[in-house]
Amino acid sequence: MLTITVEAPAKLNLTLDVLGRREDGYHEIKMVMQSVSLTDKLTLTSEPGEGIVLSTNLGFLPLDGRNLAASAALRLKEATGADWGRLAIRLEKHIPVCAGTAGGSSDAAAVLRGLNQLLGLGLSREELAKIGAGVGSDVPYCVLGGTALARGRGEEVTPLPPLPHCWVVMVKPAFPVSTPELFAQLDGKKLRCHPDTEGMLEALAAGDLAGVSRRLFNVFEEVLEPRKRERVEELKRQLLHQGALGASMSGTGPTVFGLFDSRERAEEAYGELRPRHRDAFLAETL
Repeated sequence: MLTITVEAPAKLNLTLDVLGRREDGYHEIKMVMQSVSLTDKLTLTSEPGEGIVLSTNLGFLPLDGRNLAASAALRLKEATGADWGRLAIRLEKHIPVCAGTAGGSSDAAAVLRGLNQLLGLGLSREELAKIGAGVGSDVPYCVLGGTALARGRGEEVTPLPPLPHCWVVMVKPAFPVSTPELFAQLDGKKLRCHPDTEGMLEALAAGDLAGVSRRLFNVFEEVLEPRKRERVEELKRQLLHQGALGASMSGTGPTVFGLFDSRERAEEAYGELRPRHRDAFLAETL
């Protein structure tokens, strides 16, 4: 029996731009991504037998191929012919579900990395990312992690100079967001603003945390329902009032985050927000 435990970091979108619909039905996107220290934990065990058995601490999650962790294992087996006998995956969730922070995609990426190490497959991160693209658009980025530019459907990932280390306060408001509906809203709307992606890349190259923070921007905020958009704006105002250098929504939401250059200010902001929000988190950049 072989066992390995791997962590799956959440991601945040420093920028998120949608450039239009592609001929294949997907949308062309351009976004700057960042890993943070809020993580799920996965324990992978290869033992005699066959099949995949998935268990988790959240009773409402699917335990079959609909779960991206199991889907990633199946994709890896298809691509490499890897034989793990019976694979037990124990998923300990800490990243909120359906939050715009790539929890499921990061779980999938962690399974790919973990099995690669557990079974001694010798695949590079780039090879794992290519396999991950068949699981989900965010999986290639999550395999590579760090600070990166993602284009295409999200599968074209270019590493960037790292974001200067900082602290992050994340809050997931208590309402759902439908990703397909938001993309449909974008298709029928002329966006007023787009992120300054080039300026973001220059700020990262210069190690300018303040410059990065000024350029946080997500086009999906504009197409949220008015009530949800106001809630996101309210959380951003609260984070800025508590000392965040910048604040934005991640992915298709609804998680809102603020970047802090001081652990003390971040802890104070978290302390203010945590009693009113079940899904509030204090993290740091990776």
